[in-house]
Order: sequence, then C-alpha cells, then structure tokens
Amino acid sequence: MRLLLEQLENSLDSGNYYLSLFTALTLPDIAGALGSEDGLATGAKYKEWYERWGRPRFVDTILEKVPEHSKAFVTFIENPLDGEACYLFRCSLLHQGKAAHPKSQFTQIIFIEPGSTTNVIHYGVMNGALCIDLASFCKEMILGVRMWLDEFESSEQYQRNYADFVQRHPTGLAPYIVGVPVIA
Repeated sequence: MRLLLEQLENSLDSGNYYLSLFTALTLPDIAGALGSEDGLATGAKYKEWYERWGRPRFVDTILEKVPEHSKAFVTFIENPLDGEACYLFRCSLLHQGKAAHPKSQFTQIIFIEPGSTTNVIHYGVMNGALCIDLASFCKEMILGVRMWLDEFESSEQYQRNYADFVQRHPTGLAPYIVGVPVIA
C-alpha cells in the first residue's frame, strides 16, 4: 500500500494528472476493503473511510498554515466534498469517464491542474460547480491513507486482507513467471 502511495506521489510530480486523480479516488475503496472484516469494498465503506480519513485533511492542511496566535479565530472550515459527493464523483469518473453524476449536489466537479494559475482555488463552488486543486486533493488523500496505515497497518484485519492485496514482485511470482518484475 505504501508503494502505491509513493507511485501516486511520483505520478503527481511528473504531471500525470489523470493517473493521480484516478488513483487518489480509489484509495478510500482500497483502504475501506483492507480494514474490513470481509475484505470487500462497498459504497458505504468508501464514504465512511473518506469522512473519517480523507475529508478532514483539508482542515488539517489549512490549520497548518495559520499562525498559532490566529488559530483561535478560525471557527468553522469544512470541506464541501462530503463522502456522498466524493463517492458519486468516483463512480462517474472511474466507470463512465464523466465529471458529473446525475445525483450529485454539484453540476460538475472540476480539478485544477498544478501550476496553471498563481491562485489556488480549492473546494470553491462557482455556478454550481465544485472547483478543487488537484494536487491538494491528492496530497490530502495520501496523508489520510498514511494516517490510517499508521493506526491500522498492524491490525489483524489489515494483515489478513493485505495478504491478498496486489503487490509488485521484483523477481517474478513462482511458479507462474520468474526472473522479471510482475504485479500480481
């Protein structure tokens, strides 16, 4: 799982924004499955994981930038992309290649590529569309997974489910293929 996060960071750094976004949107599915009794992903597990581990990272990253003496004056900040909206967007994007879901509260979800403007628009709603800074979203999801891993990686459920998780095998996977790197 940590290698997947490293590769997501590399894809983001190299400007592979489709890969970065698609991968970031799958993280709640994967983590939700790895942390569950049955090892399977569901919409409910996605939303629950995102609400606990992904969504709050927006506030965390904002508060990190606020000087300590000013934090008391920051009373309410909320990421408008809740678990339901994120899940609907994930379904639309990954299954139909669309940036809008007919049941979404937003007419469109727009991800702004890094470096395209000097202004950062992150979770701003404009004309019914939710505008999200792509790099910030991916980094929030990565941070959420790292925090989740720190807490759950040694649990029995995680270990049991991780045994079946797709992994990179640098020298192959005997008895099928040996001597070349494979992902299986």
